[in-house]
Amino acid sequence: MSEPSPISDPYAYLNIVKNPDGSITRDLTKFPCTPATPDPSPLHPVVSKDISVNKSNSTWMRLYIPSSTLNDTVSSQKLPLVVYYHGGGFVLCSVDLQVFHDFCSDMARDLNAIVASPSYRLAPEHRLPAAYDDGVEALEWIRNSDDEWIKSHADLSNAFLMGTSAGGNLAYNVGIRSAASDLSPLRIRGMILHHPFFGGEERCGSEIRLVNDQVCPPIVADVFWDLCLPVGVDRDHEYSNPTVGDGSGGLEKIGRLRWKVMVVGGEEDSMVDRQRDVAKLMRKKGVEVVEQFNDGDVHGAEIGDPSKRKPLFISIGKIISSAAL
Repeated sequence: MSEPSPISDPYAYLNIVKNPDGSITRDLTKFPCTPATPDPSPLHPVVSKDISVNKSNSTWMRLYIPSSTLNDTVSSQKLPLVVYYHGGGFVLCSVDLQVFHDFCSDMARDLNAIVASPSYRLAPEHRLPAAYDDGVEALEWIRNSDDEWIKSHADLSNAFLMGTSAGGNLAYNVGIRSAASDLSPLRIRGMILHHPFFGGEERCGSEIRLVNDQVCPPIVADVFWDLCLPVGVDRDHEYSNPTVGDGSGGLEKIGRLRWKVMVVGGEEDSMVDRQRDVAKLMRKKGVEVVEQFNDGDVHGAEIGDPSKRKPLFISIGKIISSAAL
């Protein structure tokens, strides 16, 4: 069986066209979306709804809650809160993408948790740190929210930041910011960085080994960084390469707060060595880190393959349980 052809035109692969004014045109037909499912029923073990966060920035959030929690009029037990940021290279995708909706629904069901999935402004129309700003604003919205699901059912003292790919990078950077802030009554207990999107100018070993990766090869990642980083900086900027300059001092604060951090990746992801380097950096700064790098898994494996989700959620459940001790 012949090897698949390398991706030679990353713009065509991503179905985007760069416009003269610096914006891009996205082919949204490639990204099927789905509405929220607000009505509890046997067909919906998890219900969801959409809420506006910042109308001027058109940011919003989809909340997920197990139907059994809404139907239980006796128990007053509140559920852990997972704030999940979607992936897409900071350039593509949205909260209501079918695969992210299904992933968050499954996670709320399997973890018996409330999942809040905030949107964020996309690049290049809104370059970093716009997404980080929106990610922090979502936490501010949650801590001050009068939403009934959050007020009555979310344990704000037991919250976790999570994201896939660019969302993992976003969770990392929002985590560093929020560790230095008073978000009470919201208390972050840890982070789950799921196939986090990191980069750098010099190719790392896994980028060389997997130069022809069919999911997110370096040539595609380069385009994402070119479109999302601040104008005039390279991939060794702290947003893309957290290991430059011995990392952020904010990591030491995360260590002192005793957050539990899990870094999940796949051995067939061209970024896997960078993810390991960031995990090593966090550990050096005193952060408790659990690494889970799965043989044979490509970038974002559990998003594309639902059969891989349950083992992931079991591991996340252990992190949540250990943080409560």
